[in-house]
Amino acid sequence: MKGYLKKSILVLAGYLACLSLSSQVLAEVALEDISFATLPGGRFEVRMDFSEPPPAPEGYTIDNPARIVLDLPSVASALDQKKYALSFENARSVVVLGTSDRTRVILNMLKMAPYETRIDGNSIVLLVGANDGVARGAPRKAGIVQAAITEDRTSAPTYSIQGVDFRRGEEGEGLVVIDLSNPATSIDISQSGGDVKLRFFRTVLPESLDRRLDVVDFATPVKEVDASFDGSTSTVLIKAAGEYDYMAYQTDDQYIVSLKPLSEEELENQKSKFAYVGEKLSLNFQDIEVRSVLQLIADFTDLNLVASDTVSGSITLRLENVPWDQALDIVLKAKGLDKRQEGNVLMVAPAAEIAERERLQVEANKQLQELAPLRTEFIRVKYADAKDLYELFDVRGGSSGGSSGSRTATASILSERGSAIVDNRTNTIILTDTEDKILGFKRLIDQIDIPVRQVLIEARIVIANRDFKKEIGARMGLQGVQSPGSSKFGFSGSLEGFDGGANPIDAITGDTSSIGSVLVNDAGLGVDLGVEDPNGSFALELLTNNTFIDLEISALEDEGKGEVVSQPKVLTGDKQKASIKAGTEVPYQNATSSGATSTQFKEAVLLLEVTPQITPDGRIVMDINVTQDSVAALLPTGEPQIDITQIETQAIVGDGQTLVLGGLFQVETVNDTQKVPLLGDVPYLGRLFRYDLEDIKKREILIFITPKILNEALLD
Repeated sequence: MKGYLKKSILVLAGYLACLSLSSQVLAEVALEDISFATLPGGRFEVRMDFSEPPPAPEGYTIDNPARIVLDLPSVASALDQKKYALSFENARSVVVLGTSDRTRVILNMLKMAPYETRIDGNSIVLLVGANDGVARGAPRKAGIVQAAITEDRTSAPTYSIQGVDFRRGEEGEGLVVIDLSNPATSIDISQSGGDVKLRFFRTVLPESLDRRLDVVDFATPVKEVDASFDGSTSTVLIKAAGEYDYMAYQTDDQYIVSLKPLSEEELENQKSKFAYVGEKLSLNFQDIEVRSVLQLIADFTDLNLVASDTVSGSITLRLENVPWDQALDIVLKAKGLDKRQEGNVLMVAPAAEIAERERLQVEANKQLQELAPLRTEFIRVKYADAKDLYELFDVRGGSSGGSSGSRTATASILSERGSAIVDNRTNTIILTDTEDKILGFKRLIDQIDIPVRQVLIEARIVIANRDFKKEIGARMGLQGVQSPGSSKFGFSGSLEGFDGGANPIDAITGDTSSIGSVLVNDAGLGVDLGVEDPNGSFALELLTNNTFIDLEISALEDEGKGEVVSQPKVLTGDKQKASIKAGTEVPYQNATSSGATSTQFKEAVLLLEVTPQITPDGRIVMDINVTQDSVAALLPTGEPQIDITQIETQAIVGDGQTLVLGGLFQVETVNDTQKVPLLGDVPYLGRLFRYDLEDIKKREILIFITPKILNEALLD
């Protein structure tokens, strides 16, 4: 047993010695130099020199942003700097990041280009843009291609595309369907400038499929599908328009790309769900120190990093093509850390430590405020009322004593030691407080003490009247005399008919001096229901030896139209009421308790009240109140009774647009009949004993309101 234990210890010691020796050997490989060279055809070369033969790099690419990433396992970086600026047409910079177990080389490009790598002795050569060849990739996910660097795609094509077709999906998406001869065809997909580009390496495109499909009429995000072949690689360019989301998938030998349109709601949901906007990066580490990860992110973003001494621990993460700010938040949340950024300086510490530090800072500021000297400042208020501002910002709620709620709401305006006095004559606030509070108060006054925007309200009040009146009446008179013997018997339409200056008796007896006035003798009328001031009449007379009968039918029809237009204008400020009044005052006598009377007045007017409010988008919200008063009748005391018609509404109109209110419409109809009892009801003949009146009065009030926002330049 003891011999077995002794042998085990020796084996374990030997194993540990081998590991130590192996790590020392690996640690001897170091990146000593990096150089760059321009090649013909828009290509360039990146050469990396090592102290020993380097291991085979592990690489992958990112489409957005365009990057080529090479990982060198068990290689240490001995370079003096980490970032190298490039002046190539399609490259911006190279970043070299070193950790304890690997070195990563990141090539930042403007757009993705094919590349190839090779090992040349103690050097690795990265050739970008070489003969349209790229490293062989595994199936693509989320815009990332995992690269191997051993295969050259410039070799002769071995596969082919059997068909390129387009379809419209049930939800309006555009489907590009590509039939392949072999499901193992290597495919690269990328998105650039709103278009989707597919590249099929070592794949032949038949001449019959080398064409452009115009699919605009299908009403999908896809506008064109352009297929082409350059001798080794087949390319399918999908040109799209509008906002869309695309997805690519393969089933056996069929490769399908779907472009689905996005609604405004979906776009807003995407923005709200994903609020990170930093450049994308990839991190793939096992058991790496948190400080090293923070340093990598700082080097990537060119930020200055300050990490607290309490930041420690290790983390394992694999993040591919994520924004750097999201990656930073993930690392901080995983380790209970928090950050504060001031300018280009990033400070990282445990969340509790940062909270305690900020609390101490608040207490220190409070102590400084309590000890800071006081000074007095005269603040001249230009447009507002200084007294109103004082009541708004008074910490203590005014001299009369305000509520605690008012004090709490305004406690941040002035300090506990601050005070203010208002001079109404000069519209000035005399403020005594610390320097910081005075500056803050002045900034607040500058924001509030501004001229109120003016609104010109043009009102056109149109009162339209339409009257119709029809009258029909008749007058009939009867006079006569009979002289049997010495007595006389007379009859007339009224007693006054016997005393009239002209009567049939005179005409019968031969006195012709008053015959011309017989027809106008109203005293003898039996029925006097004629129209006053008729437009037309018809008279009939019958004179016998001793009897005189006269008949007159008169009629009147009156139709009139009238229009009264008034166009008042009033200038008012934003959220300030403007009123327009037009009408009369009705006098009446009011008796007092002592018996004396006094003349008082009641208004019977058309009142228009408008309160405009200017919205941020330049429209106007108007609170409108329209009142139409009229005299209905007089009370027994002589006081007039007023009928009120009121409209109260709110409307939104554009600057300079006209709002029409036509809700005040009045119709008055009067039908009056005067007749002789019984005789007026006799059919046909009753027309001679009746007077008919039909009177229709229509009145409509139209109000046109046009608000206009005055240009501030006109007020200067």
